[in-house]
Amino acid sequence: MKPRQVEVSIPLQPPGAGATPAGGRVEPPRDYVLWSLFNVLLGFGLTFFGCFCFPALIYSIKARDCKVLGDMEGARQHGTRAKVLNIICSVLLILTLLVIATFIINAIVLTVT
Repeated sequence: MKPRQVEVSIPLQPPGAGATPAGGRVEPPRDYVLWSLFNVLLGFGLTFFGCFCFPALIYSIKARDCKVLGDMEGARQHGTRAKVLNIICSVLLILTLLVIATFIINAIVLTVT
């Protein structure tokens, strides 16, 4: 007698997660991967603040993975966290670039006079 194989499927979404609301189409959550990658590359390239921007890239990738798997709530949470971290990193990078530019301008003015 040959053993019978049974196909088993496990749903990846909670019940009702695939239903759209009556108001219309729901926009998928954003993952901000390009913004995070830009912050990391600019941070490492110019000011060595890339290590502060790296967690934003990690949360962006997590958000994209959740979106691919269909976990829209997880993707929304990770995307929001990546957005906040990207804002903080962008502000830090801009402030650092302004300080560096100020020092360079002061050094040029002092050498000319």
